[in-house]
Amino acid sequence: MAINFEVRYSNHPDDVKHYGTEKLRKEFLIETLMVPGEINLVYSMNDRFIVGGAVPDAVLELSTIDPLKSAHFCDRREVGIINVGGDARIRADDQVFELGFKDALYIGAGTIKIVMTSSDRSNPARLYFNSAPAHRSFTCKRVTLADAEVAEMGSMEQSNARKINKLLIHSVVETCQLQMGMTELKPGSVWNTMPPHLHDRRMEAYFYFELPEDQAVCHFMGDPGETRHLWIQNEQAVISPPWSIHSAAGTTHYVFIWGMAGENLDYGDMDVIQPNEIR
Repeated sequence: MAINFEVRYSNHPDDVKHYGTEKLRKEFLIETLMVPGEINLVYSMNDRFIVGGAVPDAVLELSTIDPLKSAHFCDRREVGIINVGGDARIRADDQVFELGFKDALYIGAGTIKIVMTSSDRSNPARLYFNSAPAHRSFTCKRVTLADAEVAEMGSMEQSNARKINKLLIHSVVETCQLQMGMTELKPGSVWNTMPPHLHDRRMEAYFYFELPEDQAVCHFMGDPGETRHLWIQNEQAVISPPWSIHSAAGTTHYVFIWGMAGENLDYGDMDVIQPNEIR
């Protein structure tokens, strides 16, 4: 079993204005998450947020990494997992949770042992997860799409008709600061989070999937008055700092998972930027 990790430092928005394509990709794009038999992590200094992926073709255990300086991964952290592959079985101490496709699991701080397996090794689970520091411990809980708080937004006329599934948010499950959900674009729509927005009190990470191999998503980021873009492939993620807009458009419809951490738990706390204000 391999656990791979890297550390990404915070970036000042004035500095990012001078980044070229390769520098932008190095700092914000996470290209490799889902590798059979591995756990891959990126530890971001933005809110000490961790983005991770695991493909358990055998038993994988989420153990601590050096930046955490802790005996166990969840000694001072909470974790949210969403399964984007075959059925999974996750053990959190003495509890066992079965996760189907697009099911989510919240794991509270203080959990000692987290073990991940696939129900069918020929169709392994593909587990995307986020983690944030937690000063309180809450109960582990499985959340399915049927349990989600759902919002239908956008329109076909504006190419942004989408269903937002709020899975691991405070109105569904108690968390310390982590929030996660999944947005599904309807066929014929390509824009997510349009109009774009900012929320200075929390950062965000996006994970794009259900994207055909020959298609891509263009993720827009940066200061609203001087934006940048990143071209993203299937099962890749992007770190979005608090000062950056949140928006993307694909060459076809797709699904993405959003995860957030920061000072508040109010999903609607954001500053909307109108399309004609973006530069």
